[in-house]
Formats: sequence, structure tokens, C-alpha cells
Amino acid sequence: MTARILQRQKMGLIVAGALVLLLSLLLATPAGAEPPGQETEKYCLSCHSDPNLSMTLPNGEILSLFISQDVISHSVHSPLGIECEACHTDITTYPHPTVTFETRRELSRTYYLACQKCHPGNYEKTLDSMHADVAADGNMDAPVCTDCHGAHDVGKPDEPRALISETCSKCHGDIVEIYKQSVHGAALIEEGNPDVPTCTDCHGVHNIQDPRTADFRVQSPEMCAECHANQELMSKYGLSSDVYSIYKHSWHGVDLTVYKARWPTIWHDSAVCTDCHGTHDIFKTDDPKSKVNPNNLLMTCQECHPGVGPNWTDAWTGHNEISFERTPFLFYVESFYSSFTPFVLWACVVYVALQVIRSIVDRVRSSLP
Repeated sequence: MTARILQRQKMGLIVAGALVLLLSLLLATPAGAEPPGQETEKYCLSCHSDPNLSMTLPNGEILSLFISQDVISHSVHSPLGIECEACHTDITTYPHPTVTFETRRELSRTYYLACQKCHPGNYEKTLDSMHADVAADGNMDAPVCTDCHGAHDVGKPDEPRALISETCSKCHGDIVEIYKQSVHGAALIEEGNPDVPTCTDCHGVHNIQDPRTADFRVQSPEMCAECHANQELMSKYGLSSDVYSIYKHSWHGVDLTVYKARWPTIWHDSAVCTDCHGTHDIFKTDDPKSKVNPNNLLMTCQECHPGVGPNWTDAWTGHNEISFERTPFLFYVESFYSSFTPFVLWACVVYVALQVIRSIVDRVRSSLP
């Protein structure tokens, strides 16, 4: 009996001890405790929240050192507890080390290298991009991570989706203005349509390649086909998804396929999608500004076929299957040849077979006594 009482007292002491420990932990962690890194952020902003804080760089440029609490709170980094020192690895306390950067651009091109610590895959891709090639040639204005994503105000790059083209317009303003007037750009900017391509859908994101190369050119039909051969997507807008397959069987497509297989790095002039429809200035085919509008089509063809007459375009069926309703004459011609050609081929096969049989019979006869 006594042993049982002692055992209960021992269990009571253990439970009481656990409750005391739990209570101590709760008291040690105040409600609304800051996420990891917030204390460092507050320490830095005790000075850098001053709008007038700035410094003069050796080249005379004024560098603002003001960081808005509101801006940094809405970045993707701060809520995750990624503190200032994650990027400013050379600054651990105050006073800070002496700034040795000559220009603001030199500073930004040095600090952006910190991005690779958390984003090594995307950083590696940028090293193979056209932007990196331009920088290697000496153009220090070539964009780096922070030019596109921001520094303290890093947000999701595609929210809203139209933000992508706005980001590219920092350097490519003239091209983006043309894009905004196109069927793709207008649908994106004015309607917020998520299905139309933005700059990065065609040019890539971090591994942006030079669109002026032969390789980019011969690959461009497949790029357009990612949307225009998608039956589900095209049916949503009442468009045909057969355009790419019909193009591949056209003279232009066959010529390009052969050339791409044998000489992919040599420039070839066989027409690709952008030659006829435009690049950033693509319009609906019935738009008066479209290069393939019936009123403009001959001029478009003459870019590659100078001197051709007005009847040239009559033979073009567009990216449409030959049908009785659309092209009755071509429909009858195709029907005739689709029947006549097999007949001729089979006749040739029968003729050759009869000749072989006759040759065999003649040899057998000549060998008899």
C-alpha cells in the first residue's frame, strides 16, 4: 500500500515538473515574437529608415542609404527571416567597413553575386545568357539579378503577369511599346489574359539567348507551336491547332527541317513564322496592320520573292487544310492526284512484276532441251 502511494507521489512530481518546464518555455517566448532575422532588420533600420541618409561615392554619385520599412516588409525575403547580412555579408556591425566602390553600378554588380547562395541553379543559367555575354564584352549596364528582381523590394516576378514586360521595358522600352500594340501584348496589358506569351515565354528567363542567331531562328517555329499546336488552348479562342503541322509539310517547313538537321548553325532564309507574321508586332490576320492581311500579303511575300505578281498569293492556302468550301479548285486538283497517283504507282508495280515473271519464264524455256 505504501509503495503504491510513493509511486503516485513520484508520478505527481514528474507531471508537475513537466508543467513548470512548459510554462517556463511559454513565458520565455513572448506572444508576437519576431521571425528569425527581424531583430537584425530592426537594428539596421534604426539608421537606414532615415530618408535623408546617403553618401557620396568616389565618382561623385550620391548613393541613397534609405530603406523603407514598408518596402522591405512586402518583399519575399523578409517574411522568410532572410536578414540584411544574408546579402551584405561584409557588414556585421557598426561602424561599417569603408566603401571602396567607385560607382553605384560597381556596387550593384558586386552585391548581386550574393544571389547565388540561395539560387545557384538560376545563377548558373544567367552565366549562359546573352546578358552575361554582353557584360563580358565590357558593357557593365547589362542586367543582373537585382536589375530585374529588385534589391530590397524583391517580389514575385510574375504577379501581375504584365509585370514581366514592364521589367524588360527598363532596357527594351521601344520593343515593349511595339509589343503592347500587338495581339499578344494588348491581351496581356488590357485584359490580363494569362494565356498569351510575355517576353520570357519566347526569349527565356535566366538563360536568355541571342534571337539574332541562326539557331534561334530555326528553332522559332517550335517555340510558336508550344501555344499554336495546343488543341485545348487554341479551341478556347476559336483558332486552328493544325497551323504548325501544315507549316511543317509546306515547302518552307520541309526546307527548314532539312536545313536544320544538316546545317543548324548556318543562316537559312526559308520563311519561319516571324518572317510572315512579325515578331513583336503580331496582329490578328484580319487586322489592317497585319503582314498577312490579304491586302498586305503580296508585299510580305515579295520580301523573299521580289518581282512576283498579284496572282502569287492566290496559290497560298494559309495554314488551312484544303477544303471544298475554302479552296474548291485546289480541292478537286488534290482529289484527282490523290486518286491518280496511287493508280499510276500500282500500275507500275504490276508492270514490273509482269516483266519479272516474263523474264523468268523465258529463261526456263531457253534452258529446256
